[in-house]
Amino acid sequence: MSGQIWGAPERKFQAAEPGARLGFTVTEGRVIEGYASLFLRRDQGGDVVMPGAYAGSLKAMEKSGRRVKMLWQHDPSQPIGIWDEVKEDANGLWVKGRLLPDVARGREAVALLEAGAIDGLSIGYRTVKAERDGKGQRLLQELELWEVSLVTFPMLPEARVSAKGDEPEADTWREVAALLNAARAQMART
Repeated sequence: MSGQIWGAPERKFQAAEPGARLGFTVTEGRVIEGYASLFLRRDQGGDVVMPGAYAGSLKAMEKSGRRVKMLWQHDPSQPIGIWDEVKEDANGLWVKGRLLPDVARGREAVALLEAGAIDGLSIGYRTVKAERDGKGQRLLQELELWEVSLVTFPMLPEARVSAKGDEPEADTWREVAALLNAARAQMART
């Protein structure tokens, strides 16, 4: 499988635990900042994004004047904001952007983030180059990044986003989301 080209769109999910150094946060009710993807972390699908996987895609987008899109739940008909910065560093794919309050779904996303009802980021991409290691993990070496979405169920359930000013009941909703994630993971194994 070494060097095989993949064509179908794919998604990877990332979220941030409250106060996590490598997660992401929401401030001022609409600014999202942090990591949409982390390098060298195995996700629930058995994939590992390798350092440098986004470099070519980001360079091509910059050269052509295009931007990574901010979508709601990977739906291309529902842009909810703008990613002002997208870059790769030693940890992964770092993004900073803002939800647009003039867009109805953007306002809804702010309310859902503040309530703790959603707390995940997910990347939409196409695999350009990947290979499998001895453990059966797919090592993603080059990706064509299309979008970063706010999502309900992140692929890395141990990490969650925090919203400034979380209310105590937000922890209850996070626990419910964790139970749903655990059930989903268990169903995927059976």
